[in-house]
Amino acid sequence: MSNPCEHLDLINDVQPSAEGCEECLASGGRWVHLRLCLTCGHVGCCDSSPAKHATAHYHGAGHPLVQSFEPGEEWVWCYADDALLKVDGLPERSHP
Repeated sequence: MSNPCEHLDLINDVQPSAEGCEECLASGGRWVHLRLCLTCGHVGCCDSSPAKHATAHYHGAGHPLVQSFEPGEEWVWCYADDALLKVDGLPERSHP
């Protein structure tokens, strides 16, 4: 993994918006894995989940970077660059 991404300046010190997918919790939906938006803190479900709320958030808000919100996973995905990244200095985050 490398950093072929020009969006790293969009990373903020965010607080997760929820302990699960924000939209799934509101609608009674289910998720497989969770992603944390590194621009605003939105927690959404991955593309293996039925509703794909993390990708929908990218398309709606334009926030390209998400960090895995799963225990033991530290990777970052850039939707704009279609790239898997290792970003040094980010705190490990996961849902309870």
